[in-house]
Amino acid sequence: MNILFVSDVSISQVIGGAERVLYEQSTRLAKKGHNVYVLTRRLPDHPLPQEMIQGVQEWRYDVDPDNDTSFFFSSTSNSGKLYESLHKCYLFDIINFHQPFSSFGVLKSPASRTMNKIYTCHSLSFEEYQCRNPKPQGVIQKIRYGLNVQGRKHIEGKVLRSSDRIIVLSTYTRDKLLNQYGIPSDKIVLIPGGVDLERFRPSGNRMDIRRRLGIPENRIILLTVRNLVPRMGLENLISAMRDIVKVLPDTLLIIGGSGPLKDALLRLIQDLQIGDYIKFAGFIPDKDLPDYYRAADLFVLPTLELEGFGLVTLEALACGTPVLGTPVGGTLEILQRLDAGYLFDGTGPEAMAKRIIDFGQQYVNHPNLQSATSLKCRSFVEDNYSWEKNVHKTEDVFRATCGR
Repeated sequence: MNILFVSDVSISQVIGGAERVLYEQSTRLAKKGHNVYVLTRRLPDHPLPQEMIQGVQEWRYDVDPDNDTSFFFSSTSNSGKLYESLHKCYLFDIINFHQPFSSFGVLKSPASRTMNKIYTCHSLSFEEYQCRNPKPQGVIQKIRYGLNVQGRKHIEGKVLRSSDRIIVLSTYTRDKLLNQYGIPSDKIVLIPGGVDLERFRPSGNRMDIRRRLGIPENRIILLTVRNLVPRMGLENLISAMRDIVKVLPDTLLIIGGSGPLKDALLRLIQDLQIGDYIKFAGFIPDKDLPDYYRAADLFVLPTLELEGFGLVTLEALACGTPVLGTPVGGTLEILQRLDAGYLFDGTGPEAMAKRIIDFGQQYVNHPNLQSATSLKCRSFVEDNYSWEKNVHKTEDVFRATCGR
């Protein structure tokens, strides 16, 4: 098949879940013998308008980032123009939309009307915007904010309704499509995310890894990898540490990630006087993630809202590191399937502290438990999640949609 992925993110650098899904699906389909192309916006660190990446040709259009209006119009206009130029050169069998802005531009092109179209929904665009941008106070600002929300909802709804099938990674996202957009349930296909079982695997040299990463060898290591933004609820995990270290004083929480909340979180740590128990690792490059998972005793995934799936959960489990998570979105689906005891009773500090203390005490009192738990986590992911499974099912949807 000739497959065109249309996205707002690039596979040139994996910095989040959306990039990971796009990268794994496009490159693995290329390895299976398909002709695969990506149409996306050109980012500031892109030196060229096109690039071949692991057998996938990525084409990029320019945007004007000066303000919301110029960004929107340049995105939809230039993505449509780029699609029309590609359409003249390539006979695509199917288009797989991954985010709404680039997709809307392609959808506006008359050349796309007869194409087979699939939409892969990671999250709802207008909800992501609301989550990242608190509602302003001024009248003009409120109007602009409302237009932004409604505009995103309109664009996303248009792309969703114009697609032949919609792929979601979780029932959580499926239910949101049903409730927010009234998408018929028989149009939605659930294909869970995956993990690279070769890259993310246990290691018997945990102490060597800790020495290499500069992590103390004699402490209980909690790890979380999150963008430092409000929806993650990191302040609750930090607050929980105040109670955790009273019972488990050898505990160290490592926070991987960057974002606008870092200064506020540092102030909270200072106010709680727990600076000796928390370390910020900054943004952890994708190549270093497996070792950070392997170095940890527990991975903690705090979330307040909009956890569409949570690939980091699978990555940590594949490395043999148990994950404790808040009962929100895709995290609930994954961990409930593994062991309901890995879910916090809520999203607040008390619930987190209680469960982390329980696990920490079990490890301290039963040293052999850690290896058995590691095997359990790894086996669960091997049996249920892999990119091979995800891509095979996605390929089946593509074939069924275009009749091949």
